[in-house]
Amino acid sequence: MSPRTRAATAACAAFALTVALSGCSLISADTPPNTLTVTDYYTAEPGNTALTEILHSCGRQTGVTVVREVMPRSQLVPKLLRDGAAKSLPDLVLSDNPDLPKLASTGALLPLEGRVKTDGFYESVLKAGTYKNKLYGVAPGVNGLALFYDKAVFAKAGLEPPTTWKELRENAAELTEGHRYGLALSAVATEEGSWQYEPFFWGAGADLGKLDSARSVSALTYWTSLFQDGSISKSALNWQQSDVAEQFIGHHAAMMINGSWQLAALSAEKGLDYGVVPLPTQKRGGSSVTPLGGETWAVPMGDKQDKAVKVLNCVLSQNHMIQWARLRADVPADPAVAGQLVKEQPDLAPFVASAPTARSRTAELGTAYPVVSKALYTALQQAAIGQLSPGKALAAAQRQARSADH
Repeated sequence: MSPRTRAATAACAAFALTVALSGCSLISADTPPNTLTVTDYYTAEPGNTALTEILHSCGRQTGVTVVREVMPRSQLVPKLLRDGAAKSLPDLVLSDNPDLPKLASTGALLPLEGRVKTDGFYESVLKAGTYKNKLYGVAPGVNGLALFYDKAVFAKAGLEPPTTWKELRENAAELTEGHRYGLALSAVATEEGSWQYEPFFWGAGADLGKLDSARSVSALTYWTSLFQDGSISKSALNWQQSDVAEQFIGHHAAMMINGSWQLAALSAEKGLDYGVVPLPTQKRGGSSVTPLGGETWAVPMGDKQDKAVKVLNCVLSQNHMIQWARLRADVPADPAVAGQLVKEQPDLAPFVASAPTARSRTAELGTAYPVVSKALYTALQQAAIGQLSPGKALAAAQRQARSADH
């Protein structure tokens, strides 16, 4: 047994609340009646420790022992789908909201309407947890996208942060100089690429059910023009959102599109004076439409579902909601709590402003979303490098998405 495994085993033996990271799991099919099992993928800090503390607190308040198993996200979803089909899921599950429809489709989840207290929550948050018109998942906090800009660069150029697509393109071109690009974003061939593109897609009025529509083509034509102008590095085709943040921190980009989770890292950087504004819209005065990010809690059906619901209601309480959101720079699911947090963290304001109009990625398509997302990010790459025109790339994407339905 390795030192790391011995340490993990010792930790499991020492604490009732267990984080199973390295061959150490107390989760089994025959856990005691007063023990609830939880599975999630928060291996990184501060989410890992914060979630442990919240679950420990809620376990004490509801009179149960919470045993937690953590695994990488790449392993979590396949495992949950297998367990869901076998009706052998843990008592509580935390998963990324686009994965919820697949999990709900197994028939193993408990409908939460009337069981979980969600009065006053953002409607967009509840839609992200809905599958076939039933609420199966609830997020305590969500995230979205906004435009970060370098205040010093803008001041020197005599510019104000852009509010329209036209201004964004003009500013990005003007601020591209030497080793600095005007704009950084993620265009990687994964869900991150689709996620960062969807504000343009939806902002043009396009529909995920018809990737090759005229509005969709217009959005991709605009997005591709930013690459053609030289305002975005072609390296963005390989950048994850963390890479985008590094470019901005290193002053290699005057602006970036990124999420609220970057706020803590940016605030810790000396010599970086930045601002955050809502994403520019196609027309002046419009509302930006960002994809809704964040994780949803779900309760599998079983003998312990009522106890699990009690724990979940505790997790969703205002004091725990703000504790979670404060550490992760999330937008609390309850607007009243969100307003309270903005007073502490003013940079969160643009994300809070976009929460009511944020859109669930799976609301239109349910379990078909991952296939459509793959077709979309493939088209983005093809158009950005000039392999195909936006129209042809999206026509191919629509054929790819349609073939997956049959």
